[in-house]
Amino acid sequence: MKVFRQLILSLAVLAAGLYVWVSYVPASLPMLDRLGVLEALGIEPPMEQDSEQQTGGPRGGPARVIIAKVGEQALVDRISTIGDGRARRSVDVRSNAMGTITHLNLVPGGYVQAGTVIARLQDEAERIALEQGQIQLEDARTDAERIRQLQGTGAVTEVRLRESELALRSAELAVRQAEFDLSQRQIEAPISGWVGIINLEVGDRVSAQDLLVTITDRSEILIDFRIPERVVGKIRAGLPIEVTPLGLRELTLTGEISAIDTVVDRSSRTLLVQGRLPNKDEQLRAGMAFAVNMTFPGETVLSIAPLAVQWSSDGPFVWVVHDAKVTQVAVTIVQRNRDSVLVTSDDLKVGDNVVTEGVQTLREGGEVSVENLDEAASDLSVPQDGATL
Repeated sequence: MKVFRQLILSLAVLAAGLYVWVSYVPASLPMLDRLGVLEALGIEPPMEQDSEQQTGGPRGGPARVIIAKVGEQALVDRISTIGDGRARRSVDVRSNAMGTITHLNLVPGGYVQAGTVIARLQDEAERIALEQGQIQLEDARTDAERIRQLQGTGAVTEVRLRESELALRSAELAVRQAEFDLSQRQIEAPISGWVGIINLEVGDRVSAQDLLVTITDRSEILIDFRIPERVVGKIRAGLPIEVTPLGLRELTLTGEISAIDTVVDRSSRTLLVQGRLPNKDEQLRAGMAFAVNMTFPGETVLSIAPLAVQWSSDGPFVWVVHDAKVTQVAVTIVQRNRDSVLVTSDDLKVGDNVVTEGVQTLREGGEVSVENLDEAASDLSVPQDGATL
């Protein structure tokens, strides 16, 4: 009984082995057919045409393969980050004096030119002071002129002459002070730009240093973002950047680096960089978030088709065709792109032919028949987009 169970178990293991062999090693079907195993299992033997397709040609002939040229391409280090936008200039306009607003020349969301009077405060007292100062100045000027005329007659002493000159100078300073006080009652736009929403009305009373309005010059948007320290040596002012507003995904703009910080942040190991973006169409606003992309071309390496890369226990390799024979050449993968794989190898050079299809039956030194010999003249040296790092 024990022998019988062992026999059944052995037959089950043998059947499972045959099933795996037949299912996952199609190349073994011709041999199993010659041994009569397929007929015993009731499996239809493969047709001669299928056998030829698997071996790449008639039994014993060269394997049929498709090849591609080895090209060259520059390594591309691509970084993507998020930056915050701010206006080229933004000024908070404050009152320098206390008073009641009597005139307001502001439109919410409007544009103002530099030097435009945007608000006036009540200034009657300052105008009166200026007029009084001008009267005193005229009187001091007349008195000083009369004393100078009498100086030659000996009727005027040096002390009296000095007093008249001091009175004239004091009157001039009083007029200047009155003019300055009057100028503080009107508020001018320091820069040209856009006005946001305002909360002022004629009749409002403001104190000194009260914020009246913010004027923003958004003719250019400055974007602050950070880059990893591995590209610090490659960054410089004037390099182009590709910018996409996160709220306007369909819009892609081109700007440039305008400023670079001098210190790498120790906690994040990043460097603060400032980009500049034209905003002629006024589509962008300060405070928006932007996706910033930059590419840094590097050294030139070999470029091969993705299907040419094969793997063994020793790592990646390619089959190189030379004089209708194939040789296995080890490669080191540097970067994977959408349409190419960038590699380095001591035994591979630009212009070599590598197998992309028909690698299943190849062996070291085996003969091959190239099906696309004419088409293989095209190479892979056209630059592709770099992988995002």
